[in-house]
Amino acid sequence: MKKIFNVLVVDDHPLIVKAYQKALEHVSEENLNCHFNFESANDCDTAVIKIEQALIQDGFDLVFLDISLPPTKDGKMISGEELGVRLRQAFPEVKIIVSTSHNKNIRLNSIFKSLDPEGFLIKNDLTSEVLVEAINTIMTDPPYYSKTVLKFLRKTSSNDFVLDKVDRQLLYEISRGTKMKELPDILMLSIAAVERRKRILKEVFNVEDKGDRELIQAAENAGFI
Repeated sequence: MKKIFNVLVVDDHPLIVKAYQKALEHVSEENLNCHFNFESANDCDTAVIKIEQALIQDGFDLVFLDISLPPTKDGKMISGEELGVRLRQAFPEVKIIVSTSHNKNIRLNSIFKSLDPEGFLIKNDLTSEVLVEAINTIMTDPPYYSKTVLKFLRKTSSNDFVLDKVDRQLLYEISRGTKMKELPDILMLSIAAVERRKRILKEVFNVEDKGDRELIQAAENAGFI
């Protein structure tokens, strides 16, 4: 039986909306067990209406959210960031993929703290391949960050980066000398998911070209172990 995902794309650029739709269609064609119900909004007012309608229907499972959006007419929501907070309140289990042209550290940090998105994409990083990879990752083992976001995380103090429970357990097991082949059973992840998480951790701690020993040392220095 196909699993149905209700998707909302909030972006005021028609070409970006079309790119998301094509990426979703590609994922659905590759995975015949899933289907995406697609809706879109090009400003905060329209998005609020969609949210209110979804509250009495099936809700949203996945939302692509632009940060730079025309505000609501009442001025209560001035960007996609406020809209994202509303989405979290309305649908606690929703997976939010933020996309933005902003790349200043202070703005990115604000988005992380207010929304903690499952996906974070800088529009200059976007390709069809990146979008497909982001959707597949977020559906199975979030988070997914595009390359500019990862650069931001590397420059940010590691103590300010929020590691989830799986990340912390992964670091702990590596520090104990647990073998790679044993980690999937311990973490309840596929071997590919474990490797991807470890790669992201190495990028965050700026040791991407080094081994596990350097990763653990960096994590210890930052107070995560």
